[in-house]
Amino acid sequence: MSYELKIKAGTIVDGSGGEPYVADVGVRDGRIVEIGKLSAAATREIDAAGALVTPGFVDIHSHYDGQVSWDDQIAPSSWHGVTTSIMGSCGVGFAPVHPEDRERLIALMEGVEDIPGSALAEGIQWGWSTFAEYLDVLSKTPRLIDVGAMVPHDALRVFAMRDRALVGKDAEPEDLERMQAELRSALDAGAFGFSTGRTDNHRARDGSATPSADATLRELTGLASVFRGRSSGVLQAVSDFDMSVARERFDPEFDLLEAMAESSGRPLSISVMQRNLDSEQWRRIFERITKANDRGLRLKGQVAPRGIGVLLGLEATFHPFMGFPSYKAVSHLPLAERVVELSRPEVKARMLTETSERVAGDGSSVPPMADQLLANIDFVCLSLFRLTDDPNYEPSRDQSIFGEAMRRGVSPLSAVYDALLEDGGRNFLYFPIYNYATGSLDEVSEMLHHPHAMLGLADGGAHVGTICDASFPTFLLTHWVRDRGRGGFAVQDAIKMLTATPADWMGLSDRGRVEVGRRADLNIIDLSRLKLRGPRLVRDLPASGARFLQPVDGILATTVLGQVIRDAGVTTDVRPGRILRAKA
Repeated sequence: MSYELKIKAGTIVDGSGGEPYVADVGVRDGRIVEIGKLSAAATREIDAAGALVTPGFVDIHSHYDGQVSWDDQIAPSSWHGVTTSIMGSCGVGFAPVHPEDRERLIALMEGVEDIPGSALAEGIQWGWSTFAEYLDVLSKTPRLIDVGAMVPHDALRVFAMRDRALVGKDAEPEDLERMQAELRSALDAGAFGFSTGRTDNHRARDGSATPSADATLRELTGLASVFRGRSSGVLQAVSDFDMSVARERFDPEFDLLEAMAESSGRPLSISVMQRNLDSEQWRRIFERITKANDRGLRLKGQVAPRGIGVLLGLEATFHPFMGFPSYKAVSHLPLAERVVELSRPEVKARMLTETSERVAGDGSSVPPMADQLLANIDFVCLSLFRLTDDPNYEPSRDQSIFGEAMRRGVSPLSAVYDALLEDGGRNFLYFPIYNYATGSLDEVSEMLHHPHAMLGLADGGAHVGTICDASFPTFLLTHWVRDRGRGGFAVQDAIKMLTATPADWMGLSDRGRVEVGRRADLNIIDLSRLKLRGPRLVRDLPASGARFLQPVDGILATTVLGQVIRDAGVTTDVRPGRILRAKA
């Protein structure tokens, strides 16, 4: 037997959770055809001695809905070993859509997911109305990795209700029927499920609530009922559980999501994170998830492997001075000129006497949380850290800007000011808003180890001016497998979290394991050399839009259908990826 690709002497971590073992892997026609000591020749051989050979990673939570129409690389997720990406998360996306509503969906995505509207307007190659047509249009373009899509509630609601979807109107019976019909058609065409967003932190570009934010029980269960009797399809929800209204609203909100899952008969995942304003809420969510599973429902919490936060900088979407009058007076200047002005001692002195004007509300897409944080900047500085080219995502409080300010004998705000001007104004500060209330990742470890937790929330393609959490897979392996020790994971358990578990959740039976007959979607990783570099802001989006990218060292190769798509950190010319369609 000859092979198109042979991976020699690698340590196989097969995705099942079983013990690693050393073997060769033979690939032909895009499939794994043999595993063992292989002597036959191959068109290409890769020496994997001392490296891990794993399944390609499956990411269940991304936002490439617009980018996928112009970008065939699906970066930066593809840089970090992801070979299958599922988009359409959090209820936002670009299908279905009437042509005259395209700008509305762009405004939603810009506000909710911090993707420049100008980049979306210039970059999206429209050509669809229904969700089925969306998949058909995207299927015409070969791409680096496989991409699947869920039906986003906001787009579905605007498609059915038009203007009334944007002003907080309840869906009438005929509206619900139109939504159900389109959702049914989308699932028949290969959509992987349905997502909805119910959080006050998600706002459209004009500051308005998202269309699905206050959808009623009748609407949600009516849409979920479309899944009843189907053997595929998942539900996804993000909610802050009305935390900004009253804590006693937690159970009614969870009851609503649970009813949606019960009506569907299909699995539901819920975003889970530790919130500073209610740092124990995540435990209550998992308590309810556990009870739901005990009575036969299939619920999981999507969790992140590190703090969920933002990168702050003069070129990023946010920074602490954006609402200060003296900063606003120079904010229009090019970066170099801005830095010159801000470096003047009298400008700094004047700005440090000012207070921030409101940056949220009045038509702004900035969430209200931003004003709360700016009003408590000294407290914020306790969780504000420098992020170098050797980024530390679990720094101690004494490494914070507040700790630095105390050592220097200056105000925390003065220390922030100085830090932002470093490197010609290109320095970035890391602010973990969620998952870091106690100054460590101990609670994240608890979440990751919970029996009903599932890795997610990487948000590839989203929040491009504030985060680069598409690097989550690399971080999981470096921090939680190799470096941290306490509260970490064996490599086989972490790889299962990245591969078989999400593949099984999405009903992708042909991938997620290194096994004869499975797709040859594989990663070859030198764990000893695996390293995240610092995020960098690159202006490579349409309309010169900027986004954060985060390079990685130590992923020796990534294959899709046996073809090498990334070789020693460089993207190759092959494009074996396709638009995935779920089994109807």
